[in-house]
Amino acid sequence: MVQEGYYQVLGVDKDATAKQIKEAYRQLAFRFHPDRNKDNTGAVEEMKKVNEAYAVLSNPAKKREYDSLKNQFGSSAYTHFRNNYSEQDIFSGSDINHIFEEMARNFGLRGSNEIFKEFYGRGYRQFEFKKPGFSAKGFFSGSPVTGTGHQNHASLPFGGNFGKISRFLLQRISGFQFPEDGTDVHDHLYLDPKQALYGGPYAYYLRHKSKKLVVKIPPGIRDGQQIRLAAMGRDGKRGGKPGNLLLKVHIRKPLLRSIKNLFSKRKENL
Repeated sequence: MVQEGYYQVLGVDKDATAKQIKEAYRQLAFRFHPDRNKDNTGAVEEMKKVNEAYAVLSNPAKKREYDSLKNQFGSSAYTHFRNNYSEQDIFSGSDINHIFEEMARNFGLRGSNEIFKEFYGRGYRQFEFKKPGFSAKGFFSGSPVTGTGHQNHASLPFGGNFGKISRFLLQRISGFQFPEDGTDVHDHLYLDPKQALYGGPYAYYLRHKSKKLVVKIPPGIRDGQQIRLAAMGRDGKRGGKPGNLLLKVHIRKPLLRSIKNLFSKRKENL
Protein backbone atom coordinates (compact mmCIF):
# COMPACT_ATOMS: atom_id res chain seq x y z
CA MET A 1 0.00 0.00 0.00
CA VAL A 2 1.46 3.37 -1.07
CA GLN A 3 1.53 6.02 1.66
CA GLU A 4 -0.59 9.07 0.86
CA GLY A 5 1.63 12.05 0.02
CA TYR A 6 1.73 15.29 2.00
CA TYR A 7 -0.01 17.32 -0.73
CA GLN A 8 -2.78 14.75 -0.94
CA VAL A 9 -3.24 14.79 2.83
CA LEU A 10 -3.75 18.55 2.90
CA GLY A 11 -5.63 18.60 -0.40
CA VAL A 12 -3.41 21.28 -1.97
CA ASP A 13 -1.40 21.52 -5.18
CA LYS A 14 2.39 21.48 -5.32
CA ASP A 15 2.32 25.19 -6.27
CA ALA A 16 0.13 26.19 -3.30
CA THR A 17 1.28 29.29 -1.44
CA ALA A 18 2.24 29.28 2.23
CA LYS A 19 -1.06 31.03 2.99
CA GLN A 20 -3.07 28.37 1.13
CA ILE A 21 -1.19 25.57 2.90
CA LYS A 22 -1.90 27.12 6.30
CA GLU A 23 -5.57 27.68 5.53
CA ALA A 24 -5.97 24.08 4.33
CA TYR A 25 -4.36 22.87 7.54
CA ARG A 26 -6.58 25.08 9.72
CA GLN A 27 -9.72 23.63 8.15
CA LEU A 28 -8.57 20.01 8.47
CA ALA A 29 -7.25 20.50 12.02
CA PHE A 30 -10.63 21.88 13.04
CA ARG A 31 -12.41 19.05 11.21
CA PHE A 32 -10.38 16.25 12.84
CA HIS A 33 -9.78 17.85 16.25
CA PRO A 34 -10.37 15.05 18.82
CA ASP A 35 -12.68 17.24 20.91
CA ARG A 36 -15.05 17.33 17.91
CA ASN A 37 -14.64 13.62 17.08
CA LYS A 38 -15.12 11.76 20.34
CA ASP A 39 -17.08 9.00 18.61
CA ASN A 40 -14.82 8.85 15.55
CA THR A 41 -11.91 6.53 16.31
CA GLY A 42 -10.24 7.22 12.96
CA ALA A 43 -10.02 10.98 13.53
CA VAL A 44 -6.85 10.72 15.63
CA GLU A 45 -4.88 9.03 12.83
CA GLU A 46 -6.21 11.54 10.31
CA MET A 47 -5.22 14.39 12.60
CA LYS A 48 -1.70 12.97 12.98
CA LYS A 49 -1.31 12.74 9.19
CA VAL A 50 -2.55 16.31 8.79
CA ASN A 51 -0.16 17.58 11.47
CA GLU A 52 2.82 15.90 9.83
CA ALA A 53 1.93 17.09 6.33
CA TYR A 54 1.60 20.69 7.50
CA ALA A 55 4.81 20.58 9.55
CA VAL A 56 6.71 19.56 6.40
CA LEU A 57 5.00 21.70 3.76
CA SER A 58 5.01 24.85 5.91
CA ASN A 59 8.80 24.61 6.34
CA PRO A 60 10.55 25.88 3.16
CA ALA A 61 13.66 23.70 3.58
CA LYS A 62 11.73 20.50 4.33
CA LYS A 63 9.28 21.25 1.51
CA ARG A 64 12.15 21.65 -0.98
CA GLU A 65 13.65 18.35 0.12
CA TYR A 66 10.31 16.58 -0.12
CA ASP A 67 9.67 18.06 -3.59
CA SER A 68 13.10 16.91 -4.74
CA LEU A 69 12.36 13.38 -3.53
CA LYS A 70 9.00 13.43 -5.31
CA ASN A 71 10.79 14.28 -8.56
CA GLN A 72 13.18 11.36 -7.99
CA PHE A 73 10.96 8.70 -6.46
CA GLY A 74 7.39 9.71 -7.26
CA SER A 75 4.79 8.09 -5.02
CA SER A 76 7.44 6.58 -2.72
CA ALA A 77 8.87 10.01 -1.82
CA TYR A 78 7.16 9.90 1.59
CA THR A 79 9.04 6.73 2.60
CA HIS A 80 12.40 8.17 1.54
CA PHE A 81 11.68 11.45 3.34
CA ARG A 82 10.65 9.75 6.58
CA ASN A 83 13.83 7.67 6.56
CA ASN A 84 15.78 10.92 6.95
CA TYR A 85 13.69 12.50 9.72
CA SER A 86 12.68 11.52 13.22
CA GLU A 87 9.32 12.54 14.69
CA GLN A 88 11.02 15.37 16.57
CA ASP A 89 12.77 16.63 13.43
CA ILE A 90 9.48 16.71 11.53
CA PHE A 91 7.85 19.10 14.01
CA SER A 92 10.95 21.17 14.81
CA GLY A 93 10.21 24.81 14.02
CA SER A 94 6.52 24.29 13.23
CA ASP A 95 3.87 26.81 14.26
CA ILE A 96 1.25 24.09 14.82
CA ASN A 97 1.03 25.02 18.50
CA HIS A 98 -0.05 28.58 17.60
CA ILE A 99 -2.85 27.30 15.35
CA PHE A 100 -4.09 24.95 18.07
CA GLU A 101 -4.08 27.82 20.56
CA GLU A 102 -6.18 29.90 18.14
CA MET A 103 -8.77 27.11 17.99
CA ALA A 104 -8.66 26.80 21.76
CA ARG A 105 -9.41 30.52 22.20
CA ASN A 106 -12.07 30.72 19.51
CA PHE A 107 -13.91 27.43 20.00
CA GLY A 108 -13.10 26.29 23.54
CA LEU A 109 -11.13 23.26 22.34
CA ARG A 110 -8.07 21.80 24.03
CA GLY A 111 -4.71 23.35 23.12
CA SER A 112 -1.55 21.86 21.62
CA ASN A 113 0.03 20.72 24.88
CA GLU A 114 -2.79 18.31 25.80
CA ILE A 115 -3.39 17.20 22.21
CA PHE A 116 0.23 16.33 21.52
CA LYS A 117 0.55 14.39 24.75
CA GLU A 118 -2.54 12.42 23.74
CA PHE A 119 -1.35 11.83 20.17
CA TYR A 120 2.37 11.23 20.61
CA GLY A 121 2.80 10.22 24.24
CA ARG A 122 3.55 11.99 27.49
CA GLY A 123 7.12 12.63 26.36
CA TYR A 124 5.85 15.61 24.37
CA ARG A 125 6.02 18.73 26.46
CA GLN A 126 5.37 22.37 25.70
CA PHE A 127 7.80 25.11 26.68
CA GLU A 128 7.59 28.85 26.83
CA PHE A 129 10.02 31.44 28.13
CA LYS A 130 10.42 35.17 27.78
CA LYS A 131 13.41 37.43 28.19
CA PRO A 132 13.88 41.12 27.32
CA GLY A 133 13.87 41.28 23.53
CA PHE A 134 13.41 37.54 23.13
CA SER A 135 10.67 34.98 23.61
CA ALA A 136 10.07 31.44 22.39
CA LYS A 137 7.26 28.93 22.51
CA GLY A 138 6.93 25.43 21.13
CA PHE A 139 7.04 21.76 22.02
CA PHE A 140 9.67 19.07 22.22
CA SER A 141 9.85 15.34 22.76
CA GLY A 142 11.83 13.49 25.38
CA SER A 143 12.36 13.14 29.07
CA PRO A 144 15.11 14.32 31.41
CA VAL A 145 18.24 12.20 31.21
CA THR A 146 18.39 10.00 34.29
CA GLY A 147 20.19 6.69 34.68
CA THR A 148 20.55 4.51 31.64
CA GLY A 149 18.34 3.22 28.87
CA HIS A 150 16.81 4.56 25.68
CA GLN A 151 16.48 8.34 25.46
CA ASN A 152 14.67 10.56 22.99
CA HIS A 153 16.24 13.92 22.26
CA ALA A 154 14.76 17.25 21.32
CA SER A 155 15.76 19.43 18.43
CA LEU A 156 15.24 23.18 18.19
CA PRO A 157 14.91 25.19 14.98
CA PHE A 158 17.54 27.68 16.15
CA GLY A 159 21.13 27.84 14.96
CA GLY A 160 24.28 29.71 15.96
CA ASN A 161 24.51 31.70 19.19
CA PHE A 162 20.72 32.07 19.30
CA GLY A 163 20.41 28.30 19.33
CA LYS A 164 22.94 27.95 22.15
CA ILE A 165 21.00 30.44 24.29
CA SER A 166 17.70 28.68 23.50
CA ARG A 167 19.08 25.27 24.45
CA PHE A 168 20.56 26.64 27.66
CA LEU A 169 17.30 28.27 28.74
CA LEU A 170 15.21 25.25 27.79
CA GLN A 171 17.59 22.94 29.65
CA ARG A 172 17.34 25.13 32.75
CA ILE A 173 13.54 25.21 32.81
CA SER A 174 12.93 21.58 31.82
CA GLY A 175 15.96 19.63 33.05
CA PHE A 176 16.24 18.17 29.55
CA GLN A 177 19.72 17.20 28.35
CA PHE A 178 20.40 17.91 24.69
CA PRO A 179 22.71 15.81 22.53
CA GLU A 180 26.03 17.47 21.69
CA ASP A 181 27.93 16.78 18.50
CA GLY A 182 31.61 15.93 18.81
CA THR A 183 34.28 18.38 17.65
CA ASP A 184 36.52 17.95 14.61
CA VAL A 185 40.12 16.87 15.10
CA HIS A 186 42.84 18.54 13.00
CA ASP A 187 46.20 16.92 12.25
CA HIS A 188 48.93 16.82 9.59
CA LEU A 189 50.21 14.26 7.09
CA TYR A 190 53.76 14.47 5.73
CA LEU A 191 54.26 12.80 2.36
CA ASP A 192 57.26 12.44 0.08
CA PRO A 193 56.75 13.57 -3.55
CA LYS A 194 56.35 9.99 -4.82
CA GLN A 195 53.57 9.25 -2.30
CA ALA A 196 51.78 12.43 -3.30
CA LEU A 197 52.13 11.69 -7.02
CA TYR A 198 50.95 8.08 -7.04
CA GLY A 199 48.78 8.00 -3.91
CA GLY A 200 47.99 4.80 -2.06
CA PRO A 201 47.59 3.58 1.55
CA TYR A 202 49.12 5.53 4.41
CA ALA A 203 49.39 4.17 7.97
CA TYR A 204 48.06 6.69 10.49
CA TYR A 205 47.72 6.39 14.26
CA LEU A 206 44.60 8.06 15.67
CA ARG A 207 45.83 9.10 19.10
CA HIS A 208 42.57 10.12 20.79
CA LYS A 209 41.01 6.75 19.93
CA SER A 210 44.24 4.70 20.26
CA LYS A 211 43.45 3.23 16.88
CA LYS A 212 45.43 2.45 13.73
CA LEU A 213 43.93 3.65 10.45
CA VAL A 214 44.84 3.18 6.81
CA VAL A 215 44.29 6.48 5.03
CA LYS A 216 43.81 6.31 1.26
CA ILE A 217 45.89 9.04 -0.39
CA PRO A 218 44.40 10.11 -3.75
CA PRO A 219 46.93 10.32 -6.62
CA GLY A 220 48.16 13.81 -7.42
CA ILE A 221 47.28 15.34 -4.07
CA ARG A 222 48.81 18.77 -3.56
CA ASP A 223 50.57 20.45 -0.69
CA GLY A 224 48.06 22.13 1.63
CA GLN A 225 45.08 20.04 0.58
CA GLN A 226 42.95 18.36 3.25
CA ILE A 227 41.73 14.80 3.65
CA ARG A 228 38.48 14.36 5.58
CA LEU A 229 37.66 11.17 7.47
CA ALA A 230 34.01 11.29 8.54
CA ALA A 231 33.08 10.39 12.14
CA MET A 232 36.73 9.98 13.22
CA GLY A 233 36.80 13.11 15.38
CA ARG A 234 35.77 13.48 19.01
CA ASP A 235 32.75 11.45 20.10
CA GLY A 236 29.42 13.21 20.63
CA LYS A 237 27.62 13.28 23.96
CA ARG A 238 24.17 11.87 24.74
CA GLY A 239 23.67 10.55 21.22
CA GLY A 240 25.24 13.45 19.34
CA LYS A 241 27.11 12.83 16.10
CA PRO A 242 30.92 12.36 16.21
CA GLY A 243 33.15 14.98 14.66
CA ASN A 244 35.43 14.47 11.66
CA LEU A 245 39.17 13.97 11.31
CA LEU A 246 40.75 16.61 9.05
CA LEU A 247 44.28 15.86 7.85
CA LYS A 248 46.27 18.64 6.18
CA VAL A 249 48.79 17.36 3.65
CA HIS A 250 52.41 18.56 3.58
CA ILE A 251 54.72 17.36 0.81
CA ARG A 252 58.37 17.07 1.76
CA LYS A 253 60.83 18.64 -0.64
CA PRO A 254 63.60 16.38 -2.01
CA LEU A 255 66.87 16.71 -0.07
CA LEU A 256 68.86 17.94 -3.11
CA ARG A 257 66.32 20.69 -3.82
CA SER A 258 66.38 21.74 -0.16
CA ILE A 259 70.20 22.06 -0.26
CA LYS A 260 70.06 24.12 -3.48
CA ASN A 261 67.45 26.41 -1.96
CA LEU A 262 69.63 26.86 1.14
CA PHE A 263 72.69 27.85 -0.92
CA SER A 264 70.59 30.19 -3.06
CA LYS A 265 69.34 32.04 0.03
CA ARG A 266 72.88 32.35 1.38
CA LYS A 267 74.10 33.86 -1.90
CA GLU A 268 71.25 36.36 -1.85
CA ASN A 269 72.24 37.46 1.64
CA LEU A 270 75.91 38.00 0.73
